[in-house]
Amino acid sequence: EADECLREYRHLLSPDLLAGQVAFITGGGSGIGFRIAEIFMRHGCRTVIASRNLERVSEASKKLVAATGQQCLPLSIDVRQPQTIVAAVDEALKEFKRIDILINGAAGNFLCPASALSFNAFKTVIDIDTIGTFNTSKVLFEKYFRDHGGVIVNITATLSYRGQALQVHAGAAKAAIGTST
Repeated sequence: EADECLREYRHLLSPDLLAGQVAFITGGGSGIGFRIAEIFMRHGCRTVIASRNLERVSEASKKLVAATGQQCLPLSIDVRQPQTIVAAVDEALKEFKRIDILINGAAGNFLCPASALSFNAFKTVIDIDTIGTFNTSKVLFEKYFRDHGGVIVNITATLSYRGQALQVHAGAAKAAIGTST
């Protein structure tokens, strides 16, 4: 089921708080990433939403633009493959000339008892969540933030604090993100 934009939005902060800024959001086609893109756009920010599923981010982009009137560039990336991130960042910089904010929201998760979790399933979640966060942050730093500054926000979870049944893989991935943030 696709995410939808809010029917109403009351600005708690200035509507132009993020005017002139650009946010690059991985996992921006759905869930938390989609909602962050919407709220940023409602505050004047132009966004890039990036995901492996170009069809999903393209549809999400149309909804976001219609609801907010701001620009939203949908791009296909796989955060496990740095060359796709480089290409997406290059395209974003060509379009917007800047990136001010990185939201690392790409994640892979599913429910599974630890006893049934395959080696590959565990590794895949680590690769998407943890390695993908590092890859995207490193590319953005090297391509733009080192010379111009920027803000990196890593989406994580509290799964690692007390453990969570059926989510040992996600807890491990999010713990690694939390300790590197």
